[in-house]
Amino acid sequence: MINLTELEPALLLIDIQKGFEDEAHWGGNRNNRDAEEKCARLLELWRSLQLPVFHIMHGSRDPNSPLHPSQPGFKLHDSIQPLASEPVIVKDVNSAFIGTDLEQTLREKGINTLVIAGLTTNHCISTTTRMAGNLDFNTYLVSDATATFDRKGLNGETYEAELVHQTTLASLHEEFATVITLKELQAC
Repeated sequence: MINLTELEPALLLIDIQKGFEDEAHWGGNRNNRDAEEKCARLLELWRSLQLPVFHIMHGSRDPNSPLHPSQPGFKLHDSIQPLASEPVIVKDVNSAFIGTDLEQTLREKGINTLVIAGLTTNHCISTTTRMAGNLDFNTYLVSDATATFDRKGLNGETYEAELVHQTTLASLHEEFATVITLKELQAC
């Protein structure tokens, strides 16, 4: 399990933005409705241990998206406001590593362990986690501090958010990351 004081992992808080409050836009039936609260608890823990925190934001290229920088939904959730010392990285694709200086910054700071949380499990969380693992970061994903929405299948069938969430976590666990809960992480 992860040792927070020895490994000094960086916390990546991904896309915890107001635009995700519009459930209907993203498919509805969101799971883990307290994910932002759990992310806030992670942030509080990291700050209390003086560990590195990175806030990642999605700046959609689509001007009609709630996450476009011109939209009110681009703003971070009220419970996850960065301190001046905490980098804010804006990406415009699903991975926090593509088109940003995240990897370079982590390497320069000697950070090789990451803890990931945020939105949404099957999009930016999955993509960033996969890349972190492929870039050889020791990666942990906090399963109950992530969430997603229902998805429509190729034939119009609906896949419930919890199923999408769980299958995404299963695909990531022990391949790209170690999937843990907030409670397990706090016990470390």
